[in-house]
Amino acid sequence: MLIRLAGGHIIDPANRRDEIADLFIRDGLIVDAPTGGTAYETYDISNKIVMAGAIDIHSHIAGSNETMGRLLLPEQRSLSEVPHPGHCPRPAGSWNTFETGYTYAAMGFTTVVEPAVLPHQALQAHLELADIPIIDKATLTVLGNDDFLLNLLRKREGGGAIRDYVAWTLTASYGLGIKVINAGGAAAFKDNLRAFSLDDEVPEYGVSSRAIVKALQQAVHELRLPHPLHVHCNNLGLPGNVETALATIEAAESLPLHLAHLQFYGYGNDGPRGFSSAGARLAEAVNGAKSVTIDVGQVMFGQTVTISCDVLRQFNARSRARPRKWLICDGDSNGAGIVPYDYRMTDFFNAVQWAVGLELFLLISDPWRVFFTTDHPNGAPFTAYPDILALLMDRNLRAEWMSRLPKDALEVTTLSSIAREYSLVDLAIMTRAAPAKLLGLTDRGHLGAGARADVAVYTPNGDKAKMFREAALVFKNGKLVIRDGVALDPLFGRTLRANPDFESAINVRMRDYYQERYGLSPDFMTVADATIDRPEPFEIIPCLN
Repeated sequence: MLIRLAGGHIIDPANRRDEIADLFIRDGLIVDAPTGGTAYETYDISNKIVMAGAIDIHSHIAGSNETMGRLLLPEQRSLSEVPHPGHCPRPAGSWNTFETGYTYAAMGFTTVVEPAVLPHQALQAHLELADIPIIDKATLTVLGNDDFLLNLLRKREGGGAIRDYVAWTLTASYGLGIKVINAGGAAAFKDNLRAFSLDDEVPEYGVSSRAIVKALQQAVHELRLPHPLHVHCNNLGLPGNVETALATIEAAESLPLHLAHLQFYGYGNDGPRGFSSAGARLAEAVNGAKSVTIDVGQVMFGQTVTISCDVLRQFNARSRARPRKWLICDGDSNGAGIVPYDYRMTDFFNAVQWAVGLELFLLISDPWRVFFTTDHPNGAPFTAYPDILALLMDRNLRAEWMSRLPKDALEVTTLSSIAREYSLVDLAIMTRAAPAKLLGLTDRGHLGAGARADVAVYTPNGDKAKMFREAALVFKNGKLVIRDGVALDPLFGRTLRANPDFESAINVRMRDYYQERYGLSPDFMTVADATIDRPEPFEIIPCLN
């Protein structure tokens, strides 16, 4: 069946297209213009903007931490109230899986990565992800505070053993890539350490955070995983922590490394309050480190909840919970912390955080290496994305927001001096082409022949937030799923995973380890295709050649 999208303004940076043209879809794929034949359906999209479906590389949308967040804050609807098609069942409660998929799709997003799944909790995360409609999903598997890895490093076992362990864990948990969160910090927390930096050592193991990151970075590189090691650095949120971020960037050397929610590490300790923006300094370092990519983790004002496996950080932040309730779970490996927070425009520190994120967006020169996130829901719910896009595209709008902020906060940032405005091409790179490249997703993020027909169509509007909040049309796998921001009959996407090779001897070793430590077979944590009662629920993304 041939579908024609007629006369739209196609913005497809991966194929260097910025033009008025028709786009054709057949059997769920983008195809070249046919030489003959009649389209089964034609959509007149003249005067509209056409992009590939957007991709979010870092958004906490499923798993045990999110479940605990919902239980702690049942009154908090982190997603906006949205229109609901009457023929689709609405799940009970708030912050539910239907709204996650629908709201993302309404904004033109078609693929989202849950970036923090502990291996032992992967099954629950995948079951929840499977209930999110429309969008494709993926997970990042968390390592770096687990006893087995720390013992490998303590015993100075070779890189081959670490590589096989990483591959085995990733395969068992059906993850797409590897994430490390405050490497060694959660393990140190169990020994009552309340601070942990890059060159500190984990008690008993005698292994530094730097050594853990470097070992995982090397293993990911040697396994040829498309996505580089995804790093949540030490000292999140602390004044002066820019030094930690800069040291981590330097430690990357020439190997690929991705730094998550860098805004939370962009803080200096200058000024009368001992808290200032170091965004310009950090952006300069990223610009010079060509092997490093980052996502921002933009803060926006309003109520949210911070959810993290960085149990050390969350324990230290519990006294600043707004409202005054929190949950700390110190379990196997990383544990978790749920701390609600209300970012306020009148708060000096929150205003600086907001400015730091925008500085990173605007001062990092290459849109192929800076990625669009709020670290949902930590900096803000993902429903804030349209407002952030508007701020990036319009310096006058930024100035209007800044006029409402505390003046002493702006004095310790450089934001008011930055005139850059993002173009639609910049946005398409940052939210489509670049994420697809970073994740190894060759069939999406672009509109070339053979690409998956994930397509977002927007109506130009002086109000950029409105434009990106409600797409005129969204196609998923060639099927129309959104019209004027309203969901049609929902379909279910797939979950993307890697399948790296490893030596079979690791199977025996892991069996013996789990039997000795837990009295269980590792089968208890292993995900399988049959877990999801749906045809072909998973899709393998091949490793790099």
